[in-house]
Amino acid sequence: MSEGITYHNKDILFKILSQTYKEKSFSAYGLDLPPIRELLPTNLPKISANEKDVDNLFLLEDGTYAIVDYEAEYKRLNKVKYLNYVARVLEKYYKEDGNFNLRLIVIYTGDVKSAEATFETSCVTLRTEQAFLVHIDGEAAFEAIRRKIDSGIPLEDDDLMKLVILPLTVSGSEGKQAMLERVVVLAEQIADEGQRIFALSGVIVASDKFIDREYSEQIRRRINMTKIGQLYEKEKIEYANQKVKETAIKERTEMAMKMLARGIDIIDIMGVTGFTEAELLRLQNGELI
Repeated sequence: MSEGITYHNKDILFKILSQTYKEKSFSAYGLDLPPIRELLPTNLPKISANEKDVDNLFLLEDGTYAIVDYEAEYKRLNKVKYLNYVARVLEKYYKEDGNFNLRLIVIYTGDVKSAEATFETSCVTLRTEQAFLVHIDGEAAFEAIRRKIDSGIPLEDDDLMKLVILPLTVSGSEGKQAMLERVVVLAEQIADEGQRIFALSGVIVASDKFIDREYSEQIRRRINMTKIGQLYEKEKIEYANQKVKETAIKERTEMAMKMLARGIDIIDIMGVTGFTEAELLRLQNGELI
C-alpha cells in the first residue's frame, strides 16, 4: 500500500485544492452538509509521535468544521483514532464563544457496505456521519462524465466531486488502481484548466492511501507536463530558494553575534553583515531578527 504523498508534495496539492474546493458540496456522496467554505491544513497538534494526519479538514459555509476520513474497511478501533482527531481539531480551533461545531464524516470505499455510526462509553459519545461509496455506480458515473467532456459540456461541481472519488467506489486495491488510471486519463481531457487541476489533484489526494507507491509515482510522472507538474516545479524552486535565504540569514546572524561578542564597532558589523543598526541591537538584546 502507499506510504503516502511526501509532506512537501502534499503541501503543494493542498495549496492547489484550497483554491478550488470553495463552494463545492458533498451532496454527490449522499451527504447533507453545507457547501465548503475552505479547505484547512491537516498538520494538527499530535498526541503521539506516530499519529497520522486527518485525511481532510474543511470549514463549511455555516461555520462548522468537518473532519473527513476515508476508510476501506470498518474497524471499531478506528473510533479511537477519530477521537484523537477530534481532540486535535478542538485543541487548534475551539473557542469559548458557544458557536463552535464539529462534524465527523467517514467515507467508506466500495469495500464496505455497512458500519456502526456511533461509539459510546459512560464518558463520551462519538457520532459519525457516513457515506458508503458502494452505492455509487462508478461505471455509470464515469460514462456520464466522459460523455459531457467529449461533448464539450462544462462539468458541474457535483461532477467534479464525484470524479475525484470514483476510484474509491471500486472494491479491492487492483480495481481502485485501474479506475484511478482511467480517471486520470479522463481528467486530462477536461478543457477548463481550473477544473482539470482540481480533478487531477483531488483524485490523487483522495486515493493516496489506497494505491501502492510505485503506481502513485507512475501517475505523478504522467501529470508532470500538466499545470500541476509546473506548479510542483515552481514550488520546489521557491522552496529551495527560501532554504538558501534562510541559510544565508542564519550564517550572517551567527557572524554578527560573534562580532558583537568581541565588541567590534556596530558600524563595522553593519558593513560586513548587511544588518541595520536596529536589527543588530535586537540581536544584542537576545531577540530574533
